Amino acid sequence: MTIETVTKIAVTAKAAALQLAHLSTDVKNRTLEEMASALEKGCASILEANAKDLEFAEKENVAGPLIARLRLNENKVMGMVKGIRSVVRLKDPVGQKQMATEMDQGLTLYRLTCPIGVIGAIFESRPDAVPQISSLCLKSGNAVILKGGREAHNSNKIIVSLIREAIDKIDGVPVGAVQMIETRSEVADMLKEEKNINLIIPRGSNEFVKYIQENTRIPVLGHSEGICHGYIDSKADSKKAIAVVLDSKLQYPAACNAMETLLVHEDVAQDILPTLSEQFCAKNVELVGCEGVQKIIPDIKPAMEVDWDTEYTDLKLSVRVVSGLAEAIEFINTHGSGHTDSIITEDASSAEQFLNEVDSSSVVWNASTRFADGFRYGLGAEVGISTNKTHARGPVGLDGLIIYKYKLIGNGQTVAEYSGDDAREFKHKPLPTS
Repeated sequence: MTIETVTKIAVTAKAAALQLAHLSTDVKNRTLEEMASALEKGCASILEANAKDLEFAEKENVAGPLIARLRLNENKVMGMVKGIRSVVRLKDPVGQKQMATEMDQGLTLYRLTCPIGVIGAIFESRPDAVPQISSLCLKSGNAVILKGGREAHNSNKIIVSLIREAIDKIDGVPVGAVQMIETRSEVADMLKEEKNINLIIPRGSNEFVKYIQENTRIPVLGHSEGICHGYIDSKADSKKAIAVVLDSKLQYPAACNAMETLLVHEDVAQDILPTLSEQFCAKNVELVGCEGVQKIIPDIKPAMEVDWDTEYTDLKLSVRVVSGLAEAIEFINTHGSGHTDSIITEDASSAEQFLNEVDSSSVVWNASTRFADGFRYGLGAEVGISTNKTHARGPVGLDGLIIYKYKLIGNGQTVAEYSGDDAREFKHKPLPTS
């Protein structure tokens, strides 16, 4: 595909976005229902394509965590279907009145939500990201250009094809709302389309996100790695702590919200670490620990400095004994990625301090880090989890895909009337938004 072809895709997407911005909620929801039905009926075709991708990935020695994210089954496909239908039930984020001000009699200012425009979404290995991102973009009135990893090429291609066929069945909805590019060189070309693309959302490693940021003039909403922590406080309920910690690591180790480092207060380490070590070892989790951990579990491998800054997305966990809450917070803010971090404690004041002072997009008290997810948060789905501090942070759902515009309604007023010695005074009277 040439740069001219990528430009054509981007231009098509921009034209589609202008149409999508004005679609009624009913039309958008009918389109989403059609998309869900298409994936439901096409389940066998999706799994057939996915089998080809898995075969390719194994031949190419793709890393285990990526293969875990790549692998689909009927339950996962039905999960995609369920995710799209959950977006249908969400309130339309477009056209919501955020502010209304009477600047003066007959001069009224409104601020209303509107779509961003064209989204470029780049991600690895997860075919289920395609319907998630596509459905959220359509509901929020945005066009999207998708780029998945080459290991998921066949899966992504069939899913996009089914989605586009579904869109084409609904009058007034441009099929250019969802498009896909396929090669790395096309990504480089897409990054040059600042005239047509309004936001790039990369999902991958820090290095990958940094590469995107440094090679485009288009705004980037970074979805980077998840170096997530669990902290067992001195006043934790041990039964609760064990359940939460095990789930945070084992429920889906390849997920970006899986726990990668466990911190344990020195007052309870002796009591709780042997039990946790036994249970993790039974699940084939490789543990590495600091000197304090090694004194309690002599056969544990020593943790290297790099371990504290590593996202394993696999059956490996770093463990560290800390002196207390202050050290845990400092450690997380130093070594974490700003993704998701949890505290297990029965002390409400310690929990509140943790929730306030840990600088992450999701902070959790007495629950698994795995809850940090767009679907579980009730956002319908997510385009990813942002570790940025921009307009969207954490699981990015519909609200993260809209911006706003000001509408000023007057009756012949001029700025000159409000200037000079005899200037009229503005009222700036707040008006109800509902």
